[in-house]
Amino acid sequence: MADQEEEDLRMALRMSMQNSPPEPKRSKPRDLAGAPVASPEESRRQQRELRAAAAEKRMLEAKIASPSKATDRSPGKSKDVGKKKEDFGAKECNRGKELSGEEANQLFSMVFGSVVSKDILAQWSNQGIRFSPDPETSMGLVQHEGGPCGVLATIQAFVLKYLLFFPDELGKFAPNMPQNLGSGRLTKSRYVASNNFTSPTEDTKARALVRSMCEILFLCGSNERAVIATLKAIGCDTEGSAKDETIAQALEDLSIESASDLHKILRIETHTSQASVMQRLQVMIPVFQSRMGALLFLISALLSRGLDTVQADRDDPSLPLVTAPFGHASQEIVNLLLCGQAVPNVFDGRMDLGGGMCLKGISTSVEVGFLTLLESLNFCKVGQHLKCPKWPIWVVGSESHYTVLFALDTTVQDENELEERESQIRKAFDAQDQSGGGGFISVEGFHQVLRETVIRLPPEKIDHLCSAGFIVWSEFWQVILDLDKSLGGLKDSSGLMGKKVFDLYHFNGIAKSDLNGSHMVLGGETPVQRPRLTKLRVSVPPRWTPEEFMADVAVPSGSGGNGSVSNDTEVTKPKPCQHAPLVDCIRTRWARAVCNWVGDPPSIV
Repeated sequence: MADQEEEDLRMALRMSMQNSPPEPKRSKPRDLAGAPVASPEESRRQQRELRAAAAEKRMLEAKIASPSKATDRSPGKSKDVGKKKEDFGAKECNRGKELSGEEANQLFSMVFGSVVSKDILAQWSNQGIRFSPDPETSMGLVQHEGGPCGVLATIQAFVLKYLLFFPDELGKFAPNMPQNLGSGRLTKSRYVASNNFTSPTEDTKARALVRSMCEILFLCGSNERAVIATLKAIGCDTEGSAKDETIAQALEDLSIESASDLHKILRIETHTSQASVMQRLQVMIPVFQSRMGALLFLISALLSRGLDTVQADRDDPSLPLVTAPFGHASQEIVNLLLCGQAVPNVFDGRMDLGGGMCLKGISTSVEVGFLTLLESLNFCKVGQHLKCPKWPIWVVGSESHYTVLFALDTTVQDENELEERESQIRKAFDAQDQSGGGGFISVEGFHQVLRETVIRLPPEKIDHLCSAGFIVWSEFWQVILDLDKSLGGLKDSSGLMGKKVFDLYHFNGIAKSDLNGSHMVLGGETPVQRPRLTKLRVSVPPRWTPEEFMADVAVPSGSGGNGSVSNDTEVTKPKPCQHAPLVDCIRTRWARAVCNWVGDPPSIV
């Protein structure tokens, strides 16, 4: 029997050394000169471990050489062998790799900077990607911590894209379906989503979330790769060990206070196949639902893009991506998730400042867009790529928060004759605007705009506009409004063109008190904390000022000049205009829009 075991040992050692150099041993060899003689039982145990090590190596090599073939593990393998597997470099089910110390330092510094408060770290370490438990907003992701709203709102926008416009495809959930599902499907034909989007099944929501996360990560990875960041403590059993109880236990004492913590707790997986990403995300949903979910997804997006590439995208890479002092997601984070590039600006393309310097904006069309209150305050200018996305869904930014605006009808983005002409002139003007979105151009650029748009202004108008040495958009636009259409202007004596009436919906995922006061807990002492969904009726006037619109005769609320949808009955009198900061955001997309809603004003903070 001893001879047979000795022969087996020699064979195992010979096989383990074939085709590649031997790997490090599991334990340091004994000093035979001074070591006591091992007992027969101890000798047999060591031999079993060596044979098991050689067998493990052969199985690993066979799996690499033929990944499609399943390999079976011996059910009788001892616990000692499994425990010592790490010494051979087999990392937790051979899935993913550790984040290096250098990568962890670069990642932590990039996200949080060199000095960050514990409050900000706590905000980003305690926000999961979870749907609202409230029946009225069950399609929305709920936010409990300030800061990560930029990540949640962007994921929410993509989730709505799938829930609203691709519900049938969600039911088929095939992991190998193209990641930009429906990106080329939007045409001039009308596409109206179902209005029962507020109550999808849990399975439908999970599938929409998986598709959304997959699409965003591949977008960040230039459609070539996606990196998924997870936690070492969770393990990688794809059969479902990542359950809520396991995750809660793993996160019980876990905190992130430095780069070394990232190095200790993170494991990253790189995928080049969409099928593998969707399968992996489906398994990892409980991890992303945990309190570390939002941060893990941000890290996944940054690593998918590549840390060095992210820094190259930015105008000032020395600033942290999470802004002080309140820990909000920067515009670079939102842009990375929307368009795949961590550029800091929202205008189209690049802006050349001379001397080899330029500012980077959005370089391509996007699936879902972006609007901001800051544009209404003249702090920036959102370009057409973000204002006119492929689907009528927008992340809405304020000074301190991100929310989501969306429509069920794709025709809300269709332009009538006057709007198309306005867009043409504005695009030509913006192309000559080197002021950083300030709204003025040079005299030379002004003449170029007139040539491109075939506008024939009287000489006295040209002299007046050019008298200051530069041309301001607001003054130029007023001249265009007063110029007859035959001369290239927009003066419409009939006033019958351009009317639109349509519905928009606004979702604010942050759990705030219900202002209606209809829901109370604890004996009526504390209002229920819940996200909010608000429906807005938007009327874009047929004339060029809201005052003229309000003075118009009564019109059917469902009659739109461009086929906008409305099933409501006719109104006998236009409703008075209601105002909230969200209306200012809407007017950056639909100028002069008049908005109405029922109940409390929609909140973007």
